[in-house]
Amino acid sequence: MRVAIIGAGPSGLVTLKYLLAAKDALGVEPVEARVFESESGVGGTFLARTYEDAELVSSRQLTSFSDFRFNSDEPDFVSAKRYLQYLNDYCTHFKLWPHITLSCPVKSVQSRKEGGHLVTYSLRGQQHVWECDAVAVCSGLHVEPDIPHIEGIERVPVVLHSSQLKRRDQFGVGKTVLILGSGETGADISVLAATSPTERVVICHRDGFHFSPKRNPNPKLIFTRQRSSLDRPQVPIDVSRASLFDTAYVHPWLRNSNALWMYYDCYVRWILWISWGTTDGIDQWIGGKPRGWSTSEIFFNKSGYKLSPYIDASWKAKAPQGVLDRIRSWIVRTPNTEETRQGRQVDVAPWPERIDETGAVVFRETDRPEYARMKKESIKPDVVVFCTGYTHHYPFLGDHRHDPGYYEGKLVRKIWLRDDPTLGFIGFVRPNLGAIPPLTEFQAQLWVLNLLAPSRVASPLLPGDESHYQLMRTSHARIRYGVDHESYAYQLALDVGSAPSFADVLRIGYASGNGGWYKLPLTWALSANFNTKFRLLGPWKWDGAANVMNTEMWDTVARRQMFFGHFTLSVVPMLIFGPMSCIVFLYASLYNFVWSIFRILAMERWEHGNNPESSSLLS
Repeated sequence: MRVAIIGAGPSGLVTLKYLLAAKDALGVEPVEARVFESESGVGGTFLARTYEDAELVSSRQLTSFSDFRFNSDEPDFVSAKRYLQYLNDYCTHFKLWPHITLSCPVKSVQSRKEGGHLVTYSLRGQQHVWECDAVAVCSGLHVEPDIPHIEGIERVPVVLHSSQLKRRDQFGVGKTVLILGSGETGADISVLAATSPTERVVICHRDGFHFSPKRNPNPKLIFTRQRSSLDRPQVPIDVSRASLFDTAYVHPWLRNSNALWMYYDCYVRWILWISWGTTDGIDQWIGGKPRGWSTSEIFFNKSGYKLSPYIDASWKAKAPQGVLDRIRSWIVRTPNTEETRQGRQVDVAPWPERIDETGAVVFRETDRPEYARMKKESIKPDVVVFCTGYTHHYPFLGDHRHDPGYYEGKLVRKIWLRDDPTLGFIGFVRPNLGAIPPLTEFQAQLWVLNLLAPSRVASPLLPGDESHYQLMRTSHARIRYGVDHESYAYQLALDVGSAPSFADVLRIGYASGNGGWYKLPLTWALSANFNTKFRLLGPWKWDGAANVMNTEMWDTVARRQMFFGHFTLSVVPMLIFGPMSCIVFLYASLYNFVWSIFRILAMERWEHGNNPESSSLLS
């Protein structure tokens, strides 16, 4: 089989790796795979669209591929430059380079009626055609900046998209900078502008935002000792969630309900209020999500920890408000984040309606307090930076297939069309609190398995199993492919057949040595859904998985603080949802048993009523 892969970002590279590994893992014929990359190097977004001081917002523990880990002495959050080197090392380690063609944009992909595809590409100025059996469309190609229309924007001297901004000196000196977009890129670029010799920085949002810490909050209580400087930093927030009874071993009835979301809504609000006295975000007093927001519908801004200290401090209450807040502030010792900003600040404003004839911003009218303040000021930006993301198009697919909207609701597990499994889309998801690269590994595992050995797919891939991992979205939402990282990862692992039973975990842990008889089961239960956890067995089994769980992942779980880590994010959910799952399992088993008896009796009655001879014999 010949497979074309379009794009050499993380998703393209991991798809190539699994296609090449399929011969040994699945016992199939060798696959001839080829990656077509328009850039001069691998890395996709991390090569072409990063900026000064860019750092991954997801932890190295989660972002690493399952069988190629970062060194344990590296920081939890590596720079974009270091991650790009990691991807290059990944290609070298798994001998992927001979299968990658750089500076080679794909012009068209034509599907043939008799099966297969024709890929037309350009190499050194000449057009070529490659015939193949399947195509993997991976993120990193034909991604265009999404620049919403704002009347009068041409009156601003410098207008950039975030993809064009690479260095601080592009802001100039003594300039007013307007940042449009309050996501992670908007937060990063706002900090870049605030730490440059600019005059003023204003960040604009459409409907609020939610600042999330990169590490799990660990409020200092008056009755606990101060942590010494030798203590390790708190665990990254994207690996702080335990999987047992959260995603693992949860009955579908409970999984498809809102019970888990309700718990995490309460937890997020509670931990924010305990830590900072506000439920909008980390030390966030303005621009918060509207009332009624839910963790099932928002994308957490993990770059907020850097921007939060710069947000105009005048919004923050100078003294505790009310009796409860006084008690909270007396018990909890909250760090003073304002000390890090050195007199610099970032103002918050609503979205611009237009730029008037004088070059001043007219903000969209809202009932938020930031509008009441900003409408009285004259903001004349010298530089506008659109941090509004990108739009995905597939012009090389042609016809109706070029529009991503065509595939909405039609893809199996967000990967392939049910009637054409030879065309896969890897990497086109966005997790609420996780990372895209590990999800692309799960996607690649399932797509390659279904493509080459469909009889070995463990589950029937029912559409009814898809709604639980999808984030809620409004009809006008720009991002329509949001997923809950943990739920999506576990569902794909179930589909592949790599989600072990707890008996499997005990057996593998006992056989692994190195204290694995207790380390591996505890790591499995208390850790997030690392991709390495699902290499213990199944078609993509990797012999090194148990060792990674007994060392790196064990150390990550052990770093959690007791009360605001293990107790609130592990013990409490398990005590709540463990018994709930047991009750639901028992009820469902009884329900199915009674229903099966009823069906048997009904069938016998129907057969007797339609077979007089049988009825007379019975009488």
